[in-house]
Amino acid sequence: MAKAKSKEMAAHHAEATSRMLKAVADSDRLKIVHSLRNGSKNVSQLAKMLGAEMVNVSHHLSVLRASKVVAAHKKGRFVYYSLHPETYKAGSHGDSLSLGMCKLELSGK
Repeated sequence: MAKAKSKEMAAHHAEATSRMLKAVADSDRLKIVHSLRNGSKNVSQLAKMLGAEMVNVSHHLSVLRASKVVAAHKKGRFVYYSLHPETYKAGSHGDSLSLGMCKLELSGK
């Protein structure tokens, strides 16, 4: 019984890790992650930075939010996005994203 539960937990962690890896596997999403390392931004700021339509950026942000790579908070009439504090770790030896069973090291700011 304990072995079956352990297999279930491993499968759950593997699925969660897979979702997070898929979320950051898109080049525009990686650019968003890189940009948010410098602080919170709203959709229009990110769209301008990417040179993309706001609807596309909103879609990317919803994927990143669903996988807990980014978090959202409302300021007035705008929603600002930042890297999720449980996922993003800034350190003196470099920044990283904790993606479940994997860790993605981020270079350069």
